Amino acid sequence: MSESNAITVDVVSDVVCPWCFIGQKRLDKAVAAAADVEVHIRWRPFQLDPTIPRQGKDRREYMLAKFGSDERIREIHARIEPLGEAEGISFAFDAIKVAPNTLDAHRLIRWAGATGEDVQNRLVRRLFQLNFEEGANIGDHTVLVEAAREAGMDASVVATLLPSDADVEAVGTEIATASRMGITGVPCFLLEGKYAVMGAQDVDTLADAIRQVAAAKARGELETAG
Repeated sequence: MSESNAITVDVVSDVVCPWCFIGQKRLDKAVAAAADVEVHIRWRPFQLDPTIPRQGKDRREYMLAKFGSDERIREIHARIEPLGEAEGISFAFDAIKVAPNTLDAHRLIRWAGATGEDVQNRLVRRLFQLNFEEGANIGDHTVLVEAAREAGMDASVVATLLPSDADVEAVGTEIATASRMGITGVPCFLLEGKYAVMGAQDVDTLADAIRQVAAAKARGELETAG
C-alpha cells in the first residue's frame, strides 16, 4: 500500500477501563473492515484514577466507595458484560481483587512501543486480558514482567527498569497533554493527530472514520488542517 493510504491512530486509553477493552476489539474489526487502508496503531496513556497508591487498593472496597453499594456495582457489571461478550471478551469482574495504579503498566506500554508496533499491540491486548479475564494485578511488577516476555520484550531489561523512575515523568507528561487536549474520558481514538473519535464507538463508525481520514490525507487535505 502507498504511504498516502496509511494513517496513524493514537488510542488514548487505560488498561483498567472496560470500555477501552471493548474499544480495542472494535478497533481491530474496524481496521479489518477498512482493509484498503494501512492503519498504524499507537497506544497512549490515560489514568482513570491516578490517586490510587502504587501498591493498589482492595477492589471491592474501592468500588463500594465509588458506587455506594454491591447492587449498584452488579448493575454496572451486568450492563458491560454482554457488550464484552459480543466482542469475544469474557469479563470476570469478580476475579479482580486489586484496583491497581496503572502508571507502571503505561510505562511498560511506552517501552513496548519503542520495541515495535506489533509488540505494543500484543502487550496492550495481554494487559486487558490479564486484568479483565484473569483477575491478575497489573500493578504487580512480576505480572508486568511476564506480560512483557509474552509480548516479545526483553523481560530482564523490563525487570530492571520497573523499580526505577524511568519514564515516570514522560508518561505523566503524555497524560497531562491528553488532558490539555480536552480528553476527559477514554477510549479516545485520534486519527492522524487531528480527528478524534470519542468512546467505544461501533465498528462501522470507526471504519468510516478511518476511510474518511485516509481519503482526506490522500487528497492532501490534512497538510494544512489544525
